[in-house]
Amino acid sequence: MADLTILEKRSLEKLLQMSGGYVLNFSNRTLDEFIIDSVGKSIYDTKYSENGDSKANRLRTFWKVEPNHIVGKLIADLLEYYNAEYASTDCVGSADRDQFLDSCQRIAQRLLQGACVPEITAIIPNSVEKDFAALAKSVREFIDKNEPELGLDRLHTFVVKYMRVLCEKRGITIGRDKPLHSLAGEYVKHLKEQSDIETEMTERILKSSISVLEAFNRVRNDQSLAHDNPILNYDESLLIFNHVTSAIKFIQALEQKKASTKKQSISKSELIDEIPF
Repeated sequence: MADLTILEKRSLEKLLQMSGGYVLNFSNRTLDEFIIDSVGKSIYDTKYSENGDSKANRLRTFWKVEPNHIVGKLIADLLEYYNAEYASTDCVGSADRDQFLDSCQRIAQRLLQGACVPEITAIIPNSVEKDFAALAKSVREFIDKNEPELGLDRLHTFVVKYMRVLCEKRGITIGRDKPLHSLAGEYVKHLKEQSDIETEMTERILKSSISVLEAFNRVRNDQSLAHDNPILNYDESLLIFNHVTSAIKFIQALEQKKASTKKQSISKSELIDEIPF
């Protein structure tokens, strides 16, 4: 349960325009899609219908039943959406829109600090596969329960799949049996060749992750529930989760930047093609 105060809820409801049962300009479908993309949960799950079926009431119930870091991530994404959609309008009825928005962002950041693995929301599939989505959900659930030691094997499986998809999207040839650290090595090498990383320090950090992932293979085989093993202790499991999810978060930002640059390049090319001379 997220520990939002009454005043915090009022501020968020005002910003998100929830008084009439709505949430900003979302339809039922687009709100559900937005929340699934943000935190991997459907707002139309029956557990969010306790206080009524309107979009606003479902969101209020979501705040009530989900933990701090999940609610914080969703609020942060909703605020980013609000800022993009309503940048030139004063939807909160406040003389100082920026100050009001900033106070709501502080609410999101406070909630996000409650996660034992702050970047766990980065565990989102990078391809559209039902089994991949189910795998990601199970990894996040172990952190929601504060049981990282029980989720190490699932996290390893997720990262292997995630790296394979990354390599395929980048046109990197990979064998079916290539281990996790080798996939990461091929990916980092490609980033360097494409000049997608700017500093030697970033390159070194990424290369250090290759040896970390090689060690992760051994943890998965010898100290996780992948086999009949004595499992790794809580604190070291938590450290592994934090390191791996932080790396994935960085990769996501890198890939989004690459995709955005490519999209802008294509748009400019199409515009030039349309010029009649």
